Amino acid sequence: MDELNNIFLVGPMGSGKTTIGRQLAKVLERAFVDSDHEIAHRTGADIPWIFDIEGEAGFRERECSVIDDLTQRQGIVLATGGGAVLDAGNRQCLASRGTTVYLSASIDQLHMRTAKNRNRPLLQTDDPRAKLEALMLIREPLYREVADIVIDTDERSVRATVQYVIDEISLQSSR
Repeated sequence: MDELNNIFLVGPMGSGKTTIGRQLAKVLERAFVDSDHEIAHRTGADIPWIFDIEGEAGFRERECSVIDDLTQRQGIVLATGGGAVLDAGNRQCLASRGTTVYLSASIDQLHMRTAKNRNRPLLQTDDPRAKLEALMLIREPLYREVADIVIDTDERSVRATVQYVIDEISLQSSR
């Protein structure tokens, strides 16, 4: 596997991007970066606070800058925020600067995995499941558009998912 090639993980909140990304980076001995964590670090504020003060538009502006910067690095595993694909510039950066992996999951799994997490501003609503469904209607085609690899994480362990990603990237690079 090309040491300089980046691996970018996209998918909805709760699909496992951060968990799988950390493990994938560890196995591949690469640096791991989470774009949401990087935004919080650079801002000095957590994501819910940014949403409260600047709104989603302000957050997305910060996200675009961070995605552009991070995708220019070499040899990283990057977990993006669930909405990163909404911006055409982000999609271009992801598609052109590395291998993009879409971690897919069912609405049931996403709802179960995010139900108790208060750090997800878009799900602080009376019906988080309906919100997940609405978000996926818009985002699913964009995840697929940018993806080199699509993997369903519903029934796979973290270890099995990591191995699948490695195998698929190796297969693609040998073509």
